[in-house]
Amino acid sequence: MKLTSKYNRTTLLIAVIVIITAGIAYYLSISYILTDQVSHLLTGEEKEIFEYVQANQELPEVYDSDVQRIVLTPVGEHHITRRYTDTPFFNKKENSYESGRALISSIRVKGQNYKIQILESRVETDDLIEAIFSITIGMILALIFVLYVTNRVVLRRLWRPFYNILAKIHLFNLRDALEIEIVPTEIDEFRQLNEAVSAMSLKVKNDYENLKAFTDNAAHELFTPIAIINSKLDTLIQQTELSEKQGKLVSDIYHTCGRLTRLNKSLLLLVKVENKLVKDEQQINMKEMITGMVDQFDELFRDKNLRVNCQAEDLTLFTSFYLMEILVNNLLTNAIRHNRVGGLINIRLTRNGLMVQNTGGGQALDSEHIFKRFNKSAESEGSGLGLTISQQICQNMGFNLTYKFIPPLHSFNVAFNRA
Repeated sequence: MKLTSKYNRTTLLIAVIVIITAGIAYYLSISYILTDQVSHLLTGEEKEIFEYVQANQELPEVYDSDVQRIVLTPVGEHHITRRYTDTPFFNKKENSYESGRALISSIRVKGQNYKIQILESRVETDDLIEAIFSITIGMILALIFVLYVTNRVVLRRLWRPFYNILAKIHLFNLRDALEIEIVPTEIDEFRQLNEAVSAMSLKVKNDYENLKAFTDNAAHELFTPIAIINSKLDTLIQQTELSEKQGKLVSDIYHTCGRLTRLNKSLLLLVKVENKLVKDEQQINMKEMITGMVDQFDELFRDKNLRVNCQAEDLTLFTSFYLMEILVNNLLTNAIRHNRVGGLINIRLTRNGLMVQNTGGGQALDSEHIFKRFNKSAESEGSGLGLTISQQICQNMGFNLTYKFIPPLHSFNVAFNRA
């Protein structure tokens, strides 16, 4: 949920609760004031009756109208408690009952107690209350609507610099020369955010360039001493007759230098792939690539006496030829290296993906760590970067690389996820 939506809902909810509470309080206050006004009218009528009796020592003539009625009833010595009460009022003209207010009191005339009942119709009062309440409800709804519209318009305008900054962050690319520009705004918080993002992007780009330069230089500089070591070993072998023990030591050095060379190349390649520095996209005939690489690995297949089943459909992809070749090479190399003698390799290319299966250990690999850097078995001679590079290549291409174990086959599947 967006912050503006959350803010709008919260403010509107609070506003509705406050306004409804205030409306109820306002309604009760108006009702109380108007009821008290009717009570004053009833008190005035009672006072006139008392004054008339005091002056004439007899009861006044009662009258009946559409809005008021006075009833005098003899009660003997019975005591009447003076009180106000809400009671139905029968309107003879309308021939219906309506709300009313009554004052019940008593008076003594010529030794006889009389009950005084003064009834007043509250129709006009209720109509007035309803009118006031309707106007209040209308104003509340209008206020809520204006508040909602104002919040949407004003907040959208206020948050526009934030969304501009967010859009620039989304478009930010380490490999571009452009920096995140400062978005002009009068709001202090957004201006501070903008300055912080701009400074952070500049620092990130500098760190990235420094790290990239260091990685490139380190990788290239390593090639020279490795090449020198290999050259010295060649010279040593050519100029000196080595014993069996010395020959084994030289062979171990050659082997270690080879692993170091492969590791150095893998690290350099991983850096290039992670930073998307390889850009050679073209139309690739995947069937030709797969069958061609299977032919190239034929000698390695025969060394382990591996049975290879290759099924490839016609498929053309527009992507990096260099990276796709590395991906297929890594999967096939992995299937050979971790296979047993006389084992099986299944290769299947469809329009939806590439599957490479191989026999190997009888237990599934740890799917959470298999694609992590330098994750390999103790007996493996690889660098531990092959599957890491393969996964990174798939991520760059928009593919999805997964692993499954379907006894006795370890299966690596590349889903092309084409639109």
